[in-house]
Amino acid sequence: MSEKLANASLVEIKSFIEEELNRNSEPIKDLEAVYEFHISGDEEDTFQLQLKDGQAKVVQGDGEVADCILKMSFKSFQQFLTGKLSGTVAFMTGKLKLKGDISKALKLESILKQYNI
Repeated sequence: MSEKLANASLVEIKSFIEEELNRNSEPIKDLEAVYEFHISGDEEDTFQLQLKDGQAKVVQGDGEVADCILKMSFKSFQQFLTGKLSGTVAFMTGKLKLKGDISKALKLESILKQYNI
């Protein structure tokens, strides 16, 4: 993830994720999943990353049934996206709480590594 995103607001990060995933849909073309994020701390929000038919959509709130719910602080979310905090380490140290399909959570991390996020 670029320094730009390391200093970006949550609104900017969500927009960037959606744009970047849709710019190159190859890594998500066969994935159908709804990831729900509960972000706390400096910035707080609940939103979903919906992946279907090779398209990514960031949606405010918790409208769809989520396959995987990820709860973390805004700072941990930024570090997760920048690769400075792995999902496994975040989970093992309590910085990430997961509910639902853990295999989809692991898939998300491997997908994000394929993008310039």
